[in-house]
Amino acid sequence: MASGLEARAATNMNAVRDTMDVLLEISRILNTGLDRETLSICVRLCEQGINLEALSSVIKELRKVTEALKAAENMTADFLEKF
Repeated sequence: MASGLEARAATNMNAVRDTMDVLLEISRILNTGLDRETLSICVRLCEQGINLEALSSVIKELRKVTEALKAAENMTADFLEKF
Protein backbone atom coordinates (compact mmCIF):
# COMPACT_ATOMS: atom_id res chain seq x y z
CA MET A 1 0.00 0.00 0.00
CA ALA A 2 2.76 2.44 0.95
CA SER A 3 4.69 1.79 -2.26
CA GLY A 4 1.55 2.59 -4.28
CA LEU A 5 1.18 5.91 -2.47
CA GLU A 6 4.87 6.64 -2.91
CA ALA A 7 4.67 5.85 -6.61
CA ARG A 8 1.62 8.11 -6.99
CA ALA A 9 3.37 10.90 -5.08
CA ALA A 10 6.45 10.54 -7.29
CA THR A 11 4.26 10.65 -10.40
CA ASN A 12 2.52 13.77 -9.12
CA MET A 13 5.85 15.43 -8.35
CA ASN A 14 7.09 14.64 -11.85
CA ALA A 15 3.91 16.10 -13.33
CA VAL A 16 4.29 19.26 -11.24
CA ARG A 17 7.94 19.58 -12.26
CA ASP A 18 7.07 19.06 -15.94
CA THR A 19 4.29 21.65 -15.71
CA MET A 20 6.61 24.17 -14.09
CA ASP A 21 9.23 23.51 -16.79
CA VAL A 22 6.64 24.26 -19.49
CA LEU A 23 5.42 27.38 -17.66
CA LEU A 24 8.98 28.60 -17.21
CA GLU A 25 9.68 28.11 -20.91
CA ILE A 26 6.51 30.04 -21.80
CA SER A 27 7.57 32.73 -19.34
CA ARG A 28 10.97 32.99 -21.02
CA ILE A 29 9.45 33.10 -24.50
CA LEU A 30 7.18 35.93 -23.34
CA ASN A 31 10.20 37.63 -21.74
CA THR A 32 8.43 38.06 -18.38
CA GLY A 33 11.66 38.17 -16.42
CA LEU A 34 10.25 35.75 -13.84
CA ASP A 35 12.62 33.16 -12.42
CA ARG A 36 11.48 29.66 -11.44
CA GLU A 37 10.86 30.58 -7.79
CA THR A 38 8.88 33.72 -8.58
CA LEU A 39 6.86 31.92 -11.23
CA SER A 40 6.13 29.13 -8.76
CA ILE A 41 4.89 31.67 -6.21
CA CYS A 42 2.66 33.28 -8.85
CA VAL A 43 1.21 29.89 -9.81
CA ARG A 44 0.45 29.11 -6.16
CA LEU A 45 -1.22 32.48 -5.72
CA CYS A 46 -3.32 31.85 -8.84
CA GLU A 47 -4.30 28.45 -7.49
CA GLN A 48 -5.45 30.19 -4.32
CA GLY A 49 -7.73 32.43 -6.38
CA ILE A 50 -5.82 35.71 -6.38
CA ASN A 51 -6.97 38.27 -8.91
CA LEU A 52 -4.61 37.92 -11.90
CA GLU A 53 -4.78 41.59 -12.86
CA ALA A 54 -3.93 42.61 -9.30
CA LEU A 55 -0.98 40.20 -9.24
CA SER A 56 0.26 41.58 -12.55
CA SER A 57 -0.04 45.15 -11.25
CA VAL A 58 1.89 44.32 -8.09
CA ILE A 59 4.69 42.67 -10.07
CA LYS A 60 4.92 45.66 -12.42
CA GLU A 61 4.98 48.10 -9.50
CA LEU A 62 7.66 46.09 -7.70
CA ARG A 63 9.79 46.17 -10.84
CA LYS A 64 9.43 49.94 -11.10
CA VAL A 65 10.41 50.39 -7.46
CA THR A 66 13.35 48.02 -7.84
CA GLU A 67 14.58 49.87 -10.93
CA ALA A 68 14.27 53.22 -9.13
CA LEU A 69 16.22 51.88 -6.14
CA LYS A 70 18.96 50.51 -8.39
CA ALA A 71 19.20 53.84 -10.21
CA ALA A 72 19.44 55.72 -6.90
CA GLU A 73 22.08 53.27 -5.70
CA ASN A 74 24.12 53.80 -8.86
CA MET A 75 23.84 57.57 -8.54
CA THR A 76 25.02 57.38 -4.93
CA ALA A 77 27.94 55.14 -5.86
CA ASP A 78 28.92 57.46 -8.72
CA PHE A 79 28.70 60.48 -6.42
CA LEU A 80 30.84 58.82 -3.73
CA GLU A 81 33.47 57.78 -6.29
CA LYS A 82 34.03 61.45 -7.13
CA PHE A 83 35.12 62.17 -3.58
